[in-house]
Amino acid sequence: MEIRESVDLSASPDRVFPWVDDLGRYPSWLGIVSRVEPAGDLTWLVDLRGRVGPFARSKRLRMHRTAADAWREVVFERAEEDGREHSAWVLRAVLDPLDDGGTRLTVHLVYGGALWGPVLERVLREEIGQAKKRLQTLVAGDEPSTAQAP
Repeated sequence: MEIRESVDLSASPDRVFPWVDDLGRYPSWLGIVSRVEPAGDLTWLVDLRGRVGPFARSKRLRMHRTAADAWREVVFERAEEDGREHSAWVLRAVLDPLDDGGTRLTVHLVYGGALWGPVLERVLREEIGQAKKRLQTLVAGDEPSTAQAP
């Protein structure tokens, strides 16, 4: 499964980047991410939870930030340490400055498994519209970040 979505935000890339660079901030704007715990340097345990009618699924992933280009792009990849093979999860967020001072955020998610297949895709597509609104509200109210990305 691959999902690619974009949203134009009325905040500059330096205000948007901290919201996508730290997985710990995702639960505040992306409802399918129910909980995130730090698990080491640039690594997080991410709990995903999706509900369709009376059915719910949850999944815990160990995600590691594998790339970051300050204010432009960040990539997270599944990085389990249990010695077993796992389906790939890759999340790439790309920030492009807009002429009006805003930012176009494009998020590309790749999931290589079949377990969640149609359920995950349906839940994600429904959640994306709400996530765009929540993120717009958050970045509009956030103070500009002075932190330097690696």
